[in-house]
Amino acid sequence: MSGAFSPHCDISETIQMPIADSTILGANVQIFHPALVNLYGCRIGAGTRIGTFVEIQAGAEVGAHCKISSHSFICEGVLIEDEVFIGHGVMFTNDLAPRATAAGGGLQTAADWTLERTRVQFGAAIGSNATVVAGITIGRHALVGAGAVVTHDVPDHAIVAGVPARVIGDTRTRLAADQTPTPETSQAGVNT
Repeated sequence: MSGAFSPHCDISETIQMPIADSTILGANVQIFHPALVNLYGCRIGAGTRIGTFVEIQAGAEVGAHCKISSHSFICEGVLIEDEVFIGHGVMFTNDLAPRATAAGGGLQTAADWTLERTRVQFGAAIGSNATVVAGITIGRHALVGAGAVVTHDVPDHAIVAGVPARVIGDTRTRLAADQTPTPETSQAGVNT
């Protein structure tokens, strides 16, 4: 192992990603590893839980009683309402025509692109590794399947999956089916 580390690297130093002073945290927000998140200029509602390696940018808002799982990225322009679940590694975008440089060849500035806003409504759930393309709305109590790429608005109560995401069901029907007793659960006293 000798020589595996640079002589200029002191591994005893703690490197922290910031929770910037510009971040507004509601009461009882839980951040499980504060040294391993990057929150700046955003608002987080009361009772929300934030996992490790989450970035929430300036101008993003997360409602109350949400769960933001590890490795997720919530960019400027995203509004997440109350009681929303964001799975591991969910990515939001906010630009429909991303480019590194402007017409003149220099790096883009804020003046060179258009912010597209995205809204995730009350009680929705987004599965792990989903990507949500800029400028859409995910409806109330909707469910986005793991790995989906959401390119269009998702209606209230819709279940969507795939690339691109398509409606494959309704959360009200699924919930009712999940709560219907089966012979196995009835005998065990479950769901009765």
